[in-house]
Amino acid sequence: MAQNEARDAILARIRSSIKQSRIGFDPPSAPMERNYQRLGSRDSKERVELFAERLREYDARVTFTTPPDLCDSIGQVMGKVQSHTQAPRAPFWIVADGFPAGWLPSQQSIRWESSATVDDLNRCAGVLTICSVGIAITGTIVLQHGQGEGKRQTTLIPDRHLCVIRTAQIVETVPEAFDRLATAATHPLTFISGPSATADIEMTRIRGVHGPRQLDVFLLGE
Repeated sequence: MAQNEARDAILARIRSSIKQSRIGFDPPSAPMERNYQRLGSRDSKERVELFAERLREYDARVTFTTPPDLCDSIGQVMGKVQSHTQAPRAPFWIVADGFPAGWLPSQQSIRWESSATVDDLNRCAGVLTICSVGIAITGTIVLQHGQGEGKRQTTLIPDRHLCVIRTAQIVETVPEAFDRLATAATHPLTFISGPSATADIEMTRIRGVHGPRQLDVFLLGE
């Protein structure tokens, strides 16, 4: 049997099986019950506390701050990182294009994402972004990679990620988060639950395989 004939025979059998399934040879599957929790029951304060607790469980660093103190809060974290930075890390930060300039600490050296090279992303002290949504029950930060949130390479290559999230952006459940992200359903999204870490077959935990080894989150109160 020629190659094309064999292929046609296989495809014919597949089509026949599909047709038989559609006309009742297989019982129709029952509708899936979606009785899982969709809406949260916690108030705003409880959501924020749960979100912070989950982040800490993932070894992320959490800083509570307010708009007047945000610059100082970011500057303090950057300063601590710089004091422990060793070569080949360079003493500058990559900031996502569109990040509010008024939130940047003046004492730190920064480079905007649009002017940064891949080498800069490898060598910088870290990246600073905002995000779209926070999920309290899973301790997850969601990036749509729009203004202020950075391109995917910007948030995956540097060793440390600093992220600012307003407390009003935090929802309790995953379905609530997807409701907020409905308009971006076809966009690339990044879900971050703590610093990048993975475990091999011997359960040896290794950081930084799929993204930054360190995650600092600034919870910005209204």
